[in-house]
Amino acid sequence: MFITDAFAQASGAAPAGSSTDSILQMVLLFAPLMVVWYFFLIRPQRAQAKKRQETLTSIRRGDQVVLGGGLVGKVSKVIDDNEVEVEIAEGVKVRAMRTYIAEVRVKGEPVKTEAPTK
Repeated sequence: MFITDAFAQASGAAPAGSSTDSILQMVLLFAPLMVVWYFFLIRPQRAQAKKRQETLTSIRRGDQVVLGGGLVGKVSKVIDDNEVEVEIAEGVKVRAMRTYIAEVRVKGEPVKTEAPTK
């Protein structure tokens, strides 16, 4: 009639290369995805992080910065590698960590060094 009989296959061990074939198929499937993932996500993110780190390390006196909380101020003093002093209003200075600087808007003039007097 319309229903066919289902017969079980002969019991025996799986073919010798079945697990190796499935691993090879997985590698062939995911390798191109990993390459695309690297070029579209990981590589640009690393470049952006490197650029931000260079910007933060090159902050100097006179730069106008935006802090993480939205305050805009001018760097009045570079304290050390981790902290700067930012003047947010006339006579109001705060110490800020470099990592909390969201943006450097205007680069200041290079610091003028005075010639030692003799």
